[in-house]
Amino acid sequence: MASEKDFNAMLHDSKDMPKIQTITDEKSIQKYGGSRMYFAPPIDYDSVMRCVPYGKLLTVGMIRDYFAKQNCADFTDPMTAGIFVSIAAWASFQRHEDETPYWRTLKANGELNEKYPGGAEAQKEKLEAEEHTVIQKGCKNIRFFVKDFESALFVL
Repeated sequence: MASEKDFNAMLHDSKDMPKIQTITDEKSIQKYGGSRMYFAPPIDYDSVMRCVPYGKLLTVGMIRDYFAKQNCADFTDPMTAGIFVSIAAWASFQRHEDETPYWRTLKANGELNEKYPGGAEAQKEKLEAEEHTVIQKGCKNIRFFVKDFESALFVL
């Protein structure tokens, strides 16, 4: 299904972003620490992901924090962040050159992203090729994590 979509077109579709929206839901304000929610366009996620050098790692949360800070917002929308990181990964996968090292961007707590091309297994191979140790957790709901990922984090 993913091979039928043009992820590079999606990557360059800003969808009226960037923008800041004020939220009023008290639970969300408490959860995220404020009411100013930033929305970054997909290409901005790709740009940040391209900055991560060989052997270094980043989390989606770090990208969100970076965008919020850069744009005087309280937080960056978590739903579009997850979607746009996946779009950047698939767009890179569809290109034959000019690769974005998407495999270096992890989910929270160093977890690998099952939604990347080839799933967590393919990401695991790429990370191990860069000398990271990937561990498996769970018996039924198997998930993969980079061991001691904090020591390899890239500072934005």
